[in-house]
Amino acid sequence: MTTLCITGTSTGVGKTVVTAALASLATNRGLRVAVCKPAQTGVGDGEPGDLAEIVRLTGTDIETVELARYPDPLAPDTAARRSGRPLLDLDRTVGAVRALEDTADLVLVEGAGGVLVRLGAAGFTLVDLAGALGAPTVVVVAAGLGTLNHSALTVGALRAAAVECRGLVIGSSPATPDLAERCNVGDLPAVTGVPLLGSVPEGAAALTSAEFARAAPRWLRDVPV
Repeated sequence: MTTLCITGTSTGVGKTVVTAALASLATNRGLRVAVCKPAQTGVGDGEPGDLAEIVRLTGTDIETVELARYPDPLAPDTAARRSGRPLLDLDRTVGAVRALEDTADLVLVEGAGGVLVRLGAAGFTLVDLAGALGAPTVVVVAAGLGTLNHSALTVGALRAAAVECRGLVIGSSPATPDLAERCNVGDLPAVTGVPLLGSVPEGAAALTSAEFARAAPRWLRDVPV
């Protein structure tokens, strides 16, 4: 059993698609996979959220758990207060992941926004959750200008909390990269001190589940799952 936390340098960098690619890669290897999304924001009750997208892309009946949902597209603690719904609790979140570990070979935990976004009560973050679980992380990063600073800050926050960062994945790699996007491929490992494990091409979310499954091993050749 392994638990891996997926975080990012910001919102919109491709965490959900990378999580789906990791799940697809693992199921292709015969592993039983479960995915936990502690807090889903910006999605109304009854609407498909990130977990539904992961199931759609993988085309598999993987176990999924969403612990809290808030309709406003905000940080989970802010969205919870605005909605009047209960804040997530760190101990409950850890317990839910531990329950998944009892039946799955790999549990993927997808965070919300960046690594220091407050997920719930007492301001706990993905760093706190990963630390409580003793789980390593993969950081999803942007391809272009600004990503070196954002990535170094994110990895630095994980390192300061003694949370292992397995490496980086570019969440949406353009088909025709500009100068910064080309240079960043080599510079990201240099400025963060962790490896670049792969990249997912832009538009990957539009693929069928069969196409997605065939391509995932090429995108994430170096991800240890």
